[in-house]
Amino acid sequence: MRTQTEAGNGAALRVQAGYGHVVGVDIGASNLRVALADMNGTILGKWSASTKETSSPAMVIEQIHTGVESLLKQASVPWRSLLAVAAGAPGITDADAGVVVATSYLRGWKDVPLQSLLRAALRVPAAVENDVRMAAIGENWRGAARGVADFVFLAIGTGIAAGVFANGRLIHGADFAAGEIGYMHVPGTPEEAAQDGAPGSLESVIGGEGLRQQWLRGCTETGVAVSRGLSATEILERARAGDELAAGILHRSAKILAYAVYNVSLVLNCKLFVLGGGVGMSEPLRDSTRHFLEQFNEPVRPKLTISSLGQDAQLIGAIRLAMNKAESRIGVKVSD
Repeated sequence: MRTQTEAGNGAALRVQAGYGHVVGVDIGASNLRVALADMNGTILGKWSASTKETSSPAMVIEQIHTGVESLLKQASVPWRSLLAVAAGAPGITDADAGVVVATSYLRGWKDVPLQSLLRAALRVPAAVENDVRMAAIGENWRGAARGVADFVFLAIGTGIAAGVFANGRLIHGADFAAGEIGYMHVPGTPEEAAQDGAPGSLESVIGGEGLRQQWLRGCTETGVAVSRGLSATEILERARAGDELAAGILHRSAKILAYAVYNVSLVLNCKLFVLGGGVGMSEPLRDSTRHFLEQFNEPVRPKLTISSLGQDAQLIGAIRLAMNKAESRIGVKVSD
């Protein structure tokens, strides 16, 4: 029987010879994405499936297994070469215990031991993280915040949340709820406290649905023929094209976002904010928010940029986290 050290050395040799691989998983409210990568972080293949009708923990785990099996086969990689898996999930996630504590995006997900389920299904070490923090890991590794010790990844979609790096470390908070800035109160947002299950003050105004509600109310008040099918990003693009109503919504939303960014920068002494998510990656929103931030120079003006990884930020972060897990398993660092 091999000793643990011998087994570890053997695994290290296999990795250095190019045989080690990891899997990154992005679990979304409507889609599941899986990627296979080597230990240089090179993605060898991607696989995706819908979670709209199959969002229970057991069914998602089954889908992940199917995806991994398919990717390994396509890349002609044996199961024994798989060293680790990491998955990002929406909602409050206890990364230490590997448990998805609560999420409003997936039915039946409460206190789900996702790390244990992945480990049992794939027979390799597993790690889990909140999806927005996972995206921050991706941006810090290979994105717009590469090598930056202090920055905030700000995901603006249906909801709003932040992944925070401070002094080179990812911040989780006492209850793993650090970065839930969608509940922040700033000028121009509702003063009432958020009710259970309802959007927070900030996201109720400038989250994706909040922007759509601004648009619908504006159409009703002005008598403008309403296009109910417009998405938040389409509304923001209309502002750039000269639509007066959309321009007003963009102006208000960018001003509110600038307040939030500036306040967070004061608490963290953080200069870089990376915008991600479907709404956050809007160039009109970035440009207008930058305009409002120009008045805030003390102690330092926050810098705003759009994610360079886009929708792959979470998946790339998951690959990095899986590589970390694999490296700790074999006792050797194989990639920067």
